[in-house]
Amino acid sequence: MGEVIDVPAELALSQEKYNGARGRAFVQRLPGLATEFLDRWGLRPDGPSMSGVCALVLPVVRRADGTPAVLKLQLLDAESEGEPVALRVWDGDGAVRLLDHDEATGTMLLERLDPARMLRHLPDARAAALVIAGLLAHLTSVPAPPGLRRLGDLARAMLERTPRALERVPDPGTRRLLADCAAAVREVAGTPGDRLLHGDLHYDNVLAADRAPWLAIDPKPLAGDPGFELLPALYNRFDPDGISPRFDAMTGVLGLDRARARAWTLGRVLQNCLWEIEGGRPLEAEHLQIARRLLGRA
Repeated sequence: MGEVIDVPAELALSQEKYNGARGRAFVQRLPGLATEFLDRWGLRPDGPSMSGVCALVLPVVRRADGTPAVLKLQLLDAESEGEPVALRVWDGDGAVRLLDHDEATGTMLLERLDPARMLRHLPDARAAALVIAGLLAHLTSVPAPPGLRRLGDLARAMLERTPRALERVPDPGTRRLLADCAAAVREVAGTPGDRLLHGDLHYDNVLAADRAPWLAIDPKPLAGDPGFELLPALYNRFDPDGISPRFDAMTGVLGLDRARARAWTLGRVLQNCLWEIEGGRPLEAEHLQIARRLLGRA
């Protein structure tokens, strides 16, 4: 076909950072993989390549009928393999519509939304958080299908990893804070929920479309309690004074028990901090500040 597939440098760097040799091999395969699916699904490129942290996204049109779409190529892992499962359940209702999928590679053909109209551009951060809450209320209203990651399993694994990770945290106050996050998770781990969770709904993962004001993209789905969904909307567009108002507004829209939602949000903080500790990276001040606010210490 002759198309030259450009792999953004940012994607190569993020794959190197998070996936090492496996990520480098994936980036090397991307031009050939993209060409393969352009041929297989009868597509032609329709704009420059885009990328997030994990995936290459190519604007395309279907040759047969001119339908605009995007081709998404990503490295399969425990998070990404559930994406087409969740998108099929939602079937375009509150989320981007899945048009085609290759199970072996995880490659997906998705409806094209408008990347220029992203929720992060909405000036009012509280209003943006309420948009996310409304989408979450809709998306999590259905039970998770079999086979997805389960929040209960993630919670048990976090609690098992915490003691060793805390040994690597030099500051006593931070150790106590993370230990209290773990204690909060322990209180709710026995009832982890069964709703279909998006898993990563923040302001960059909500785009506008002609058929709906806002639609969710890029789920990292799992089965669990919707309270586990709140942290991305508190952490992104971070505002220390906005933590409690956003948390209160979102739990209100979702109709969540605030104590349980707080516990699962602290669990999400713990999860992120464990990743940083185990990866030898410094803890992010924003995560610690969110935990302190939710625990009434700031």
